[in-house]
Amino acid sequence: MEKFKVTFLPDNKTIEVEKDKAILSAAISAGVYINSVCGGDGVCGKCRVIIKKGKAFIPTDSILSAQDKENNVCLACLATVQGELEVEIPADSRLDFQKSQEQVFSETEEIEPLAALSEKDFRYLPLVRKLYVELPKPNLGDNISDLERLYRHLLANVNGVFFNANTDLGPYTGLVNIKQLGDLLRDSEWKVTVTLANRDGVTEVISIEAGDTSGRNYGISFDIGTTTISGQLVDLNSRKILGTKASYNKQAVFGSDIISRIIYAQEKDGLSHLHRIVVDTINEIIRELSAEHNIDLNDLSIILCAGNTTMIHLLLEIDPSHIRKEPYVPTVNFAPVIRAAEIGVHIKPRGLLYSLPGVSSYVGADTTAGVLSTGLYRQEELGILIDIGTNGEIALGNKDFLVSAAASAGPAFEGSGVACGMRAARGAIQRIRINPGDYRVDFETIGDAKPRGICGSGYIDALAQMLNCGIIDKSGKIKIEKNSRVRNSEFGKEFILVLKQDTQTAEDLVITEADIENIKRAKAAIYSATAVLIRRMGLSLGEIKKIFIAGGFGTYLDIESAIRIGLLPDIERQRFSFVGNSALSGAREALLSCEALYKAKEIARKMTYIELSTEGGYMDEYMAALFFPHTDLTLFPSVKI
Repeated sequence: MEKFKVTFLPDNKTIEVEKDKAILSAAISAGVYINSVCGGDGVCGKCRVIIKKGKAFIPTDSILSAQDKENNVCLACLATVQGELEVEIPADSRLDFQKSQEQVFSETEEIEPLAALSEKDFRYLPLVRKLYVELPKPNLGDNISDLERLYRHLLANVNGVFFNANTDLGPYTGLVNIKQLGDLLRDSEWKVTVTLANRDGVTEVISIEAGDTSGRNYGISFDIGTTTISGQLVDLNSRKILGTKASYNKQAVFGSDIISRIIYAQEKDGLSHLHRIVVDTINEIIRELSAEHNIDLNDLSIILCAGNTTMIHLLLEIDPSHIRKEPYVPTVNFAPVIRAAEIGVHIKPRGLLYSLPGVSSYVGADTTAGVLSTGLYRQEELGILIDIGTNGEIALGNKDFLVSAAASAGPAFEGSGVACGMRAARGAIQRIRINPGDYRVDFETIGDAKPRGICGSGYIDALAQMLNCGIIDKSGKIKIEKNSRVRNSEFGKEFILVLKQDTQTAEDLVITEADIENIKRAKAAIYSATAVLIRRMGLSLGEIKKIFIAGGFGTYLDIESAIRIGLLPDIERQRFSFVGNSALSGAREALLSCEALYKAKEIARKMTYIELSTEGGYMDEYMAALFFPHTDLTLFPSVKI
């Protein structure tokens, strides 16, 4: 096959690719990331690039304007390489993973309240323990084998939580440990540290080390999100959270939603590519956390992951194709414990990776973890957990029953797919107030830093304020014409929230009509899914005593603004509780207690999934919610129109 060099500007990165390869695919291979919300279907128009020099095939039936075509603009997902090329990627088309100044950045979410809540429910029984043991030396009267000597000591001196002396289930270890055991015990004067893991109810001796290393025992819990991947380093001895880091999920280049990624996974090498991206990101977070806290990777023995069902499949490199095909059955909901090294995660060589269980194709382990960490499963009164993220998930119930549903909200609330969006991190605008007289904008940023973007709570505030000031109508269109803050753009009208001289990026921070449309669809998906699930169970809002709001921006969300735009129901405010990243908190609890892990499995088995796409009246409910706050204003009695 003929090959040609393609150079991407302004990065000046060059790669040699086969003829007829899509420019988007060539960019990915070169490590250059182009925005492609539709995952390469040619319908979103986000991947516009400019052919500066060379030969490319550009389809004529694209969504580009005649002027774009005259200026050599093409869609990177449709245009193919036909010769040596120089391709310029405009700023608007770049998928900028550096928005947070660093690829891996510190999380600002406060999850301690959830941790304190769930710690009351479970004993401290970490999935991995390191035990220092001093074995009696063998003699002619006590000449059992070295391995039996170790097992005998463990059975006699270790609490039966890990294994039971009356069964044949453990402990056990691998051949690699047995091969080095004889010399190790003698060289260390029979004083060693044993790392034990609870592996699906059986105790495994992961490793045996000379001397006392029991004081160094660490694990990391992960939330593998569609938009963001978060990891939290935990000292398994002290139970202390040492640090939390996050990174944008680079899989976004293949589409902002899971369906686009499932489709890409069916292409040649697509599944392995998506798998490598998530594993590389996990390893990057591990490196950052371990370096920051001066931890040897050999002292990291366990990774525990939560995430939606598709993300867990991609993490484990399991074909996710059946998730999107009726009857929507995943390959696995309860993934087995594996060696982290099996999928390329870099911790202790024989360290383990656990995945929390999911419920269905579209309600995954992140929801299970959220129900676990909020305690929804054990409450007497009825409650709802609403996880506002790219894949919005809702769980309803109490100690007697649990039902769930999923709503495809898209990534707008996580700061993606909107013009100036960013994750809830330092420099993100989280609060906005607009003066109704002159439209002056006052704002607050996370960390009181100079603004460099707008997070989900900031967008919700902005829309609520624009509605209150009459800047937009209930359909989301910008009404005012003659004002210095309003101008036309390729995405319709836009409203300038912060002038460029007041930002870190030296660019205006704006909200466009396209942004408003994205957020409107997202909020309609969340609200309608919640309403239909309540109705499906024959309940009313008045019977729901607690609504837990989870998601990366929950810490900063203004409840009045969320109700004003119709994201959340108009009920007594004290019934709402913001719980931040409940998936990460639930994963951490399972890391620290076998009981919590067992409870997570029980929750997943107990929870019933309701498929909204086949639920009568769902589309009518969704369409009715495509206004601010809703077409039925009687549902929002406190909102002044």
